[in-house]
Amino acid sequence: MNTFKPVFTAIALAVAAVVVAPAAFAGDTLLMQRVQQEKGMNLPTKGMSMADVERRFGAPTSKLDPRGGGSSKQPQINRWMYPGYIVYFERSHVVHTVLNTPAGNNTNPQNPK
Repeated sequence: MNTFKPVFTAIALAVAAVVVAPAAFAGDTLLMQRVQQEKGMNLPTKGMSMADVERRFGAPTSKLDPRGGGSSKQPQINRWMYPGYIVYFERSHVVHTVLNTPAGNNTNPQNPK
């Protein structure tokens, strides 16, 4: 009978936990820092109309092609680029504003994967 296999498995799991856990916590920390950064910024807020956003924040640097809109369950989504962030509209009202960050997946929304 091989008694080393359970011991080896336990050691491997312990090492994996030590290696993987800090990476998971680092991701949580970065997300929390990003949320705190967004809270401290003057950004378009959920529910604002396109006209309100343009009046308050000026014209966007670009307006990306709309997506969706095929049915009432898939409303048209518009995306406006501003320096440092993107504003997402459902139909004509803000649903979310996202910072452009090197770690995010929103640095080049014109070229979706």
